[in-house]
Amino acid sequence: MADPQSNARLRADAGAPTSGVIHVRTRLTADFTVISNALAQRRGSAVTIGVAVYILSLPTGTPVSIAALCAHFTEGEILISRALRELEAAGYLERRRERLSSGQIRTRTYFYDVPGGAPQPEPPKPPRPRKPSAAEQSTSSPAAKQAAPAPPPDQPEEPTALADADPRAVAVLASLRRVDPRLVLSEREAARLAPAVAAWLAAGVGPSRITAVLTTGLPDRFLTRPAGILAFRLRETPLPAPPPVSLPPVPDRPAVLPFQTCDGCERAFRAPEPGHCRDCRGHLVGGLLRAAG
Repeated sequence: MADPQSNARLRADAGAPTSGVIHVRTRLTADFTVISNALAQRRGSAVTIGVAVYILSLPTGTPVSIAALCAHFTEGEILISRALRELEAAGYLERRRERLSSGQIRTRTYFYDVPGGAPQPEPPKPPRPRKPSAAEQSTSSPAAKQAAPAPPPDQPEEPTALADADPRAVAVLASLRRVDPRLVLSEREAARLAPAVAAWLAAGVGPSRITAVLTTGLPDRFLTRPAGILAFRLRETPLPAPPPVSLPPVPDRPAVLPFQTCDGCERAFRAPEPGHCRDCRGHLVGGLLRAAG
């Protein structure tokens, strides 16, 4: 006897979507990166999101220059540099110039999981252990530890003062809040931006022009502190060309006299009117003097 057959359609799984993506989740315990939805679902260029995800997956200290990124991706320098500029404008990427103890200046790159965060300082290297001296061994006893006074609490870091900043640059930064109330800067942020504004002023750019560059076309919603956006515009906007240097006036050259033919020797000479050349005039004057004597 044959098995019974049915032509009815199979029932779909309960709760499964009828369209769109279906996720197959796997619990990862190693080699994974946590990314915020604000970055993963960011509208715009897919190259920008890909570069951001790749940088987040790298360990600290890995080079992320344009050349290093171009060696990993198939995109060229134009797309990679555009992606880095977009991430910097959105507040995810920050390139900061820092001075080393040797006096050299290097550029450090900070990448934020969430725009507006503060970079964590590098932990200091532990000093090499050394053998304690006899005096230190005597003070390390329990009685000496009880008698030793407690160390004073750490003093809070003093905020950066504006005394050394250009007062004209500080005035320009302080006036930005009148144009856009969101552009409120702290003293530390104003002191950090003042040298760049002072360079613009030294290049001959007026305060009104600087205010227009910093406030025109701002996004409706800030993803980072206003100081980050202002620093990006001051760094990326090219300075205008210096005004041409006015040359000293060139003195007028004397008019060239026309050629005349001497009435005595018929030699050509330059003079405003016809007459005798210099030699003939000398002979004539000499003859008149002899005749008068």
